[in-house]
Amino acid sequence: MQINQGRMFIGRFKTNLDLLVSLTELCKKEDIKLGVFSVVGALRNVKLGYYNQDTKQYVECINLDKKLEITSCAGNISLLNSDIFVHAHVTLADHQGQCYGGHLVNGARIFAAEYYIRELVGAELERKHDPDTGLSLW
Repeated sequence: MQINQGRMFIGRFKTNLDLLVSLTELCKKEDIKLGVFSVVGALRNVKLGYYNQDTKQYVECINLDKKLEITSCAGNISLLNSDIFVHAHVTLADHQGQCYGGHLVNGARIFAAEYYIRELVGAELERKHDPDTGLSLW
């Protein structure tokens, strides 16, 4: 599938907002149906998800009630059930350099978050159920 670069967005989200909700709301506001993004900054009260390949279900793998630096946050934007869907993975570090990673789920409170979103145009990708993995994939 060939795609082209569309619009690009940079900015920051307000403190104390939910990171995943903020990303999703921005994509819906700007009608970004396909894209990629990265975020740098810091979070607190983070829950990370993990996809259990045996049970084919997402589970909450860790609840981090602490202040953490975002060492990496990357993901993609596509459609799920005809709605804009943000899929994000995050790696976080505490003040001792210990890292935690997983699937970003609702609840991560922003201390500071600067984003870069690159819209992709020329196609729409709709996530569909994949029976082999149990996931909604492109």
